[in-house]
Amino acid sequence: MINGAHTIIHAADPEAAREFFRDVLGLAHVDAGHGWLIFRSPPAELAVHPAEGPDSGRCELYLMCDDLTATVEELRAKGVEFTGDVTRERWGLRTTLIVPGAGPIGLYQPTHEIAHSIE
Repeated sequence: MINGAHTIIHAADPEAAREFFRDVLGLAHVDAGHGWLIFRSPPAELAVHPAEGPDSGRCELYLMCDDLTATVEELRAKGVEFTGDVTRERWGLRTTLIVPGAGPIGLYQPTHEIAHSIE
């Protein structure tokens, strides 16, 4: 049945966003033709949060890491821009980074059991 998930980021400058995922984050990719890069995502999980009104149906993307402090330092050294400080939530540590040409996405270190580690 379901064998994967395909995430889409809409970007005003898709080439800048593709360069970020390829060159800064170093994600493996294939060229689907004409420079249209499709990136291999890290293991993923999906959460469903309650929402009403305009937030109902809204989707968010968070990249996950094991050590948020070290990851933020490494990405800052590569010129990645962050929109704020690291905050502690009941479910982990989080921050937001800017994908050039596309906008903000989340980055977090979970403190809960992660779904992609279960069989």
